[in-house]
Formats: sequence, structure tokens, C-alpha cells
Amino acid sequence: MSPIDDLSGTHPQSSHAGRWQCISDGVMGGLSAGTVTREPRAGRTALCLRGAVSLENNGGFVQMALDLTPDGGLCDAGAFEGIELDVCGNGEQYSVHLRTDAVSRPWQSWRQHFVATPVWQSIRLPFAGFEAHRIDAPLNARRLRRLGIVAIGRAFNADVAVARLGFY
Repeated sequence: MSPIDDLSGTHPQSSHAGRWQCISDGVMGGLSAGTVTREPRAGRTALCLRGAVSLENNGGFVQMALDLTPDGGLCDAGAFEGIELDVCGNGEQYSVHLRTDAVSRPWQSWRQHFVATPVWQSIRLPFAGFEAHRIDAPLNARRLRRLGIVAIGRAFNADVAVARLGFY
């Protein structure tokens, strides 16, 4: 695995890319709210997204997002098969969202879902399994810009932790 973030940087700085950000639907008038912290979780150092996802005011998401290069430029992951992460959480479904330079609108991405169980698990999400959301272009792993771990689509309390994140 080639690390995207091994959590050795000082939060919110990632070890190999940009800075982690917490983004919610508030940028579009929604009422969801969240936080991103780095803390111990079940014996491991983890990046944790917590928050309340609300559908009020046309909302519906909170996410922790990372530009895959320090300057927001392109990341070539074409030599890899997908994204691998170690996660645990509250048993809810979450998504990994990928963005490339083909994305021109904030709601566009390629998405793949996973369930964050209460015990640590390693999950592999192949690039071939990411589905386009409101974009007609195919996913080009050679032109990645941003990765997000997202709680989206229904009202619930988000609590997901990531201890390892990389390309496989």
C-alpha cells in the first residue's frame, strides 16, 4: 500500500498531501454540522469524523476531505487498483468520494459506499467500483485531486474513524 496519510503529521496536516478539512452542507445552506479530530480510537491513532447529518434546508452531508497534493494539483494513482482504508465506527454506511480535474460542480464526484463497523476492519475500494454522481466523465485515477470520507443522504449521527488510508 502507498500511504495517502499515515497520520504522522500534526493534525490537520496529512503526512503526504494537504490538510484535512471538515465540510458540511452549510456551504449550500444546509444545517448539518461536524468535526474532524485526530485521537485514539480502539487502540489506534485515528482521524475521526463526527457530526449530525440533517436533511433540513436541502442539506444532507458532512465530510472530511483532503486534497491529494499539497498544492491542490493532480495526483497520479494510475498504477494502483483503488483505495484501502482501516475504519471503525457506529455501524452506519459512509462513502468515499473522489474528485478529479474533470469535476466542475461541488456536487459531482465518483462514490463508493462502505459500512463502518464498531471493530477495526480493512476495506478495499477498487477504482472500478466507484460510481459517477452527476458527472458523465469516467473516473481517471491518473487525475485525482481530492478524496472525501462522507456521511450523506439521510438524517443520522455520523461517527467514523480512519486509522490507515492509502492506494493499493
